[in-house]
Amino acid sequence: MSDNTSEQNTGIGGAEATGSQPTPISDAQSHPSNSGSKAGSEAWPMWEVFVRSSRGLSHVHAGSLHAPDATMAVRNARDLYTRRNEGTSVWVVPSEAVTSSDPDSKGGYFESAAGKAYRHATYYTKSEGVKHL
Repeated sequence: MSDNTSEQNTGIGGAEATGSQPTPISDAQSHPSNSGSKAGSEAWPMWEVFVRSSRGLSHVHAGSLHAPDATMAVRNARDLYTRRNEGTSVWVVPSEAVTSSDPDSKGGYFESAAGKAYRHATYYTKSEGVKHL
């Protein structure tokens, strides 16, 4: 029976079992971002993700994510925004590199200027000499 007892005290791979329970890892140890410090994703810069669904189409803004660098941002963007093979290309841009217009000053910025009717096709008339139009 002593042989049977020694088999019961043997762990995986023949290592001797000590009889002690494994020490649980606290949530702060397993997830450094939850430890209360800025060591997690909050310290990482924000990246804007653009995905092109197929060749010939434009890249479309898909969302944002945090990543420590551009390489990891591309990998995370691929995993988050192209799960079902719907993307052929991914762009990531640091959010701080994006400059935008002010939505409150939309009127003056996007209005078509008066006196520029020549920009519209209806401004032009069909010439008599052109037969293919």
